Amino acid sequence: MESDSLGPLLLDLTSGDDEAAERAAKKLAAQGEAALPALRDLLSATDEDSRWWALRALAESPAEGAATALRQALDDPSPAVRQAALLGMRLRPQAESIPALARRLEDEDSLCATMAADALVALGGEAVDALIEVLGNGSFPAQVQAARALAEIGDPRTIPALFAAGEQGSSLLDYWISIGFEKMGVGTVYFKP
Repeated sequence: MESDSLGPLLLDLTSGDDEAAERAAKKLAAQGEAALPALRDLLSATDEDSRWWALRALAESPAEGAATALRQALDDPSPAVRQAALLGMRLRPQAESIPALARRLEDEDSLCATMAADALVALGGEAVDALIEVLGNGSFPAQVQAARALAEIGDPRTIPALFAAGEQGSSLLDYWISIGFEKMGVGTVYFKP
């Protein structure tokens, strides 16, 4: 498909018809680099739905710049748009995204924070240092997300940080810490009441 035939696909993508937009997103993603400039342009559209569908296409795009566009969308004012970017980043884990994802653990939208943690889990051991930093210094909701992500990653390097977090006396943190320890085979751990 030639780049001049992107117009009808872009119209479908922004038509408001979810079925047509989904078909267009898949076709635009398959265009890779050819569709990248048009999809990037849509990320500055005033219409939230257009930005969301552009990210939907970018999440599947093999284009080199797609991950950068997803990362830049993390600062979008719309929680739904940030969620679309975070889903794309979970599907395309890249170490360059770790600092931006760690900042999103503090997102005021709890689903965005959860999705940021999921994207960090997809990065595995590469994300451990950033997650330990949030576990030690983040807000309480971000600490819980960091503890959950660390538990799911199950990297033994996190044991000292998880022990330290257990000193806070939070049953929610204790839950995720115990899940992490179980996954790592550390065994049952008793925390001070």
